[in-house]
This record gives sequence, C-alpha cells and structure tokens, in this order.
Amino acid sequence: MKRRFSKSRMLLALALTGSASLASAQRPDPGKTFVPPPPVPEAPYGLSDLDAAGPLFPHEQLVDDAYSMTPPPVVVDGSVVDNAVPQDVQAAGYTLSDFLAIAAQNNPTIRQARLQISGETAKALQAGLYPNPTLMYSGEQIGVDVPGDKDSPGEFQGLIVEQRFVTAGKLRLSREKYMRRAHVTEHLAIAQQFRVCNDVRRLFYQTLAASQVLELRRELLKTAEDGAVTARELYNQGQATRPEVRRSNITLQRARLDVLTAENHYREQFRRLVSLVGVDFTVASVSGSLMPETAPLSYQEALSTLLAESPELMAARAKLAGDRVTLQRERVEWVPDIVARGGSGYNFDAKETVAVAEVAIELPVFDRNQGTIRQAQADLIRQQEEIRRIELDLQQRLATTYQQYLTSLQIATEYNRVIIPEAEMAYEELLESYKDNRVDWPDVLSAQHDLFDARLTQIQQLEMVRSNEVLVRGFMLEGGLQAAQGPTPPGHIDATPKPR
Repeated sequence: MKRRFSKSRMLLALALTGSASLASAQRPDPGKTFVPPPPVPEAPYGLSDLDAAGPLFPHEQLVDDAYSMTPPPVVVDGSVVDNAVPQDVQAAGYTLSDFLAIAAQNNPTIRQARLQISGETAKALQAGLYPNPTLMYSGEQIGVDVPGDKDSPGEFQGLIVEQRFVTAGKLRLSREKYMRRAHVTEHLAIAQQFRVCNDVRRLFYQTLAASQVLELRRELLKTAEDGAVTARELYNQGQATRPEVRRSNITLQRARLDVLTAENHYREQFRRLVSLVGVDFTVASVSGSLMPETAPLSYQEALSTLLAESPELMAARAKLAGDRVTLQRERVEWVPDIVARGGSGYNFDAKETVAVAEVAIELPVFDRNQGTIRQAQADLIRQQEEIRRIELDLQQRLATTYQQYLTSLQIATEYNRVIIPEAEMAYEELLESYKDNRVDWPDVLSAQHDLFDARLTQIQQLEMVRSNEVLVRGFMLEGGLQAAQGPTPPGHIDATPKPR
C-alpha cells in the first residue's frame, strides 16, 4: 500500500513538471519576444478608388448596360477630383484686382444694367418726337352720271395733309419723364456694380481663407504623421501601448480627411468665384491678405454714409423726382391737341382748282384724365413712403451686419494680440521641457493642437471681418448674379406704344 501511494505521487509530480515546462515553452517570458505595432493606415480613398462592393455600397449592382460595375473616375479640369490641389502653382496667384477687372468686363448683370440706361434713353427720345403728318387723297362723287348718260370723274379730287399740333408742352414733359427714369437706371447700374464687386470681394476673401485653412490642415497632417511615427517609436521602446498607437493612427487618418475636405472646400469657393466673374478658368492659387487694411468704422459713421450715398436710396429719390414729372404730364393730358387739315384739288363741277381747310379740336367734356391723375398722385405718395421703407430696411440690415463685423473684429484682434502669442509660447516652452525630459510628448502635441486651433479660429474670424466689412462699406448690396433691376416697380404708370 505504501509503495503504490509513493508511486502515484511520483507520477503526479512528473505530470505537473511536464505541464509546467510545456506552458513555459508556449508562453515566453516578457521582454524576450517583440510583437510588431499595428500598421499605419493607408491614405483615404479618392472617388475613383472607392470600392463599389465595399461596406458603404450595396453588394447587388443594377443590371443595366448604362451602369458599370465600378464607378468611373471623375475628371475635372483635366485631373481626377481626388488629386490634391497642387502646391507648386504659380508663384503669384490671382489677386482681388484681377477678379474685379474680369468681372467688370464679363459679368452679364453689369451689361444688363447698362442696357437699361440705353433703353430708357431711347424711350425719352421716342416720347419727345413730334407726330408725323398724314397725307390723304380725297375724291368725291366719283362716277356720278352727267347729261348724256356718261360717268363723270366726280365733283372733287385732290390731296389733303393732316397734322396734329401738340399743346401744353406734352412732348417736353414726356421726354423729361423718361429722362428722369434714365437717371434712375444710372443709379441702379451703380448699385448693380456694387453688388457684383461686393460679391467678388466676399468670395475672394472666402477663397483666400479656404486656402489658408488648407495650408493649416496640411501642417496638422504633418504633425499627425510625426505623432504616428513617435507613437511607434515609443512602442518599440516599451514606453507606449498598442491602443496608443492605434489612437495615433486614428488621429493621422482624421488629419488626412481634414486635408481632403479643405481641398474640396477650396475648389468649391474658387469655382463660385469664377462663376461670378463670368470667365471660366481652372482652379489656381489666390494671393492676398485677410488682415483689415483700413481703420475700423463706427456705427454712426457707417450709418450716415449709408443713408447719404446708398445707390438704392439715390435711385428711389430719383424715382420720386420722375414721379413728380409724371404727375405734371398727366395733369396736362386732358388739354386738347389741335388737328388741322389743308389741301387743294380740282372741282370738276365748277371746272376750277379749289382749296380745302379744316380745324378740329376735342372737347374735354367727360374725360379730363381724372383717373390717371389720381393714379399718378398715388404713385408719388407711395414713392415717398418707399424712400422711408428703404431707409429703415438699410438700417435694419446694417445693424445685423455691423454687429457681426464688430464682434469678429474684436475676436480676431484678441486672437492676434493675446491668444496666438500665448499659445506659441506655451508650445515652445513645453517643447523645451520635453527636450529636458520634464514633460511627456503627448503634452507637447496637445499644446501644438491648441496653437493650430487658435490659428484656425483666427482665420475664420478674419474671413467674417472682411466679408461683413465689404457689406458695411459697400452699401449693404449683394447678389451679383441677380438680374439688374428696372426703373419702374410694378403698379406704376409704365410705357405705352406711344409713351407719354
């Protein structure tokens, strides 16, 4: 019994020893075997690289010859859309002056506004022309029988001239009325030029801001790449974990996507700018400065300038002067013109040459143009209220725009004066501390990201400053692709086939 027990104990000890040695052979001691870190992710797919059978697309494709199994690459401006914006473009990109000069020559709404002036001037010319005379042939009792049962040439045959003599200065007032409207169209043309130029300036600054954001995103991408490399090096030295390496990969991939988004946004802004100037050319760089170049405007200064020099208000005031002339014109419309006829012919009955003379005048017994005069008076009063409405509307729009302008200017100023310098010094101090092994690398990266965020916010605020400044200084006019306005709003007395 003793021997069996001791033998079984020996077998159990050998079994435990074998299992322990097997386990030690399968699980090596820490530090003796290196496990590679997670791989760095590939760059994000462009549109032509997206897999149609991937998780973002349905697995079943449409069975139709019109659709291919994989999406074809999209080519824009001679290149695939997922290509990066070239960084080595022209040394000097397009400037604001270039776009303004091109828009002045090619924007269709500016041409429309100029043609409005020509059209109203032509109306003024037509409205002041004197009526043409009328030449008539007259024959009376042609074919009447005479003794001998013969047909005669009639009693009288001859030529008569008719002329209408316009009274009460109607033609002069009609011409003045349309010349006043031509003056209105001149102010509207100036307003349209401001609309186009303001939109060009605003889109230019938005494009310029997009290009600076793109440069900043590329710097962030370089930082993310360095962070990914540093995380892998720390992992190789045993100072970082695999989750930390994966987080650096996520940060890197997000930075790459941010660069792609910034590139697409820059293309969008540049193409919007090109569509406004009226000339099509490929995406290129722009050069300029987002920093304000003039002293800040006070609200009272902006308001007084707006109410004194706004093209919209000047057009409304010119329209009021034109309505006064229109009222004068309608008040003399009832004064009758004189129609005179005169001519000569041959009287076959008397066998001699005779003359004809007639004078006609309309008697204004019932129609003295009462309704049209009242309409002209209503138009005049309505235009006075329209001027007041435009003044209040401009004040309302200026209040909102000036608040955005002032707030953005204050924020951008403080970022430039305090926040960005402090962020730069914090980053430099942490970098020096890291070199002296006093702080960890993630603290340096966090300070660097804070600096980039501050610079990004400054760019966004400067973009808002310049965009709102353009409106404040540009009489609150925008809409450079809207059709040019005409001088006569709906409801007013308008032109007739023979304007008056």
